[in-house]
Amino acid sequence: MKIAVVGTGYVGLSNGVLLAQRHEVVALDIAPERVEAINARVSHIDDPELAAFLRERPLALRATCDPVDAYEGASFVVIATPTDYNPETNRFDTRSIELVVTDVLAINPRATVVIKSTVPVGYTRSINAGIGRGQVMFSPEFLREGHALHDNLHPSRIVVGEVSARGQAFADLLRQGAVERSVPVLLTGSTEAEAIKLFANTYLAMRVSYFNELDTYAATHGLDTRQIIDGVGLDPRIGRHYNNPSFGYGGYCLPKDTQQLLANYSDIPQQLIRAIVASNATRKDFVAQDILARRPKVVGIYRLIMKAGSDNFRSSSVLDVMDRLSAAGVSLVVHEPSLQVSMFRGAAVEPDLAAFKGACDLIVCNRATSALHDVASKVYTRDLFGKDE
Repeated sequence: MKIAVVGTGYVGLSNGVLLAQRHEVVALDIAPERVEAINARVSHIDDPELAAFLRERPLALRATCDPVDAYEGASFVVIATPTDYNPETNRFDTRSIELVVTDVLAINPRATVVIKSTVPVGYTRSINAGIGRGQVMFSPEFLREGHALHDNLHPSRIVVGEVSARGQAFADLLRQGAVERSVPVLLTGSTEAEAIKLFANTYLAMRVSYFNELDTYAATHGLDTRQIIDGVGLDPRIGRHYNNPSFGYGGYCLPKDTQQLLANYSDIPQQLIRAIVASNATRKDFVAQDILARRPKVVGIYRLIMKAGSDNFRSSSVLDVMDRLSAAGVSLVVHEPSLQVSMFRGAAVEPDLAAFKGACDLIVCNRATSALHDVASKVYTRDLFGKDE
């Protein structure tokens, strides 16, 4: 079976590799350098397991910039293009999805389109109504950056937003590629599948916010945050997971997904969803003020990424803390190996780690790292457990 995958970010490429173990997969991207890398079996994403599969496994995978090449003869077209949240429209920007659907209808109208990009609740039903046929399905992904292929090989669940033989067939494709044999499979309505994605990520954001606000309280009152979290987590209904304080939830998914779910509640009574979104901004305010209270002259920002094993700092909470410090007149120096510029958001960029350590009297890092052990006395972090949760 031929399958086209549109978009080769961590969602698209990991799904493409998963499916290419058993089927012919053609990955479509607008960036020639990504296409060349994939065809050379090199991962452009920081994901060790994904890189190893590309390098070592016999995959029926190739990449192209040509939509005709990708779509012709494909039974399924999987869309994994970015859908950033637009605060002006209060919804995800789904134009890239619509462009793909239009092209597929023109090139291969018999193909089934599966959206993996996150969309507003009700979007799939709306797009099917607009094209006059039920050709589009939604199947949410539940992947972590840096571990995307692992999470596809060992999925917590497979959800497909269509209760049909076609929906089951796509679920079977995902399950066939997985290492786990007993994967829970859930076929639902398309709108229910969209809601599953947004409510799942908003719950995770709520849990992050809860432990961050616990940490804010403890820090303000001179209490030992870790002792409190350890005691709270021993309740089996709460558990000792996803409990590590941070500068706030960030990364690509949680900020935009919580905003979209809040927008979906525009005419529905609620308090909690709004509070989750507001809490994240409040946490960043606290972190910035806590840093400023130490009266630093030069603050170093160690890494812009949200967590280890990621090469992406879109919507990173560290960026918002930086902006608050800069607005307060603090001099900033950034150490981020992926930056190829001398200045970033008004801060000097120092690629040499030793020089970076020497230039700062306080070093801010969202996640603790052994790379800073030699300057531990001037490191500011809220990380208690040394894990990325």
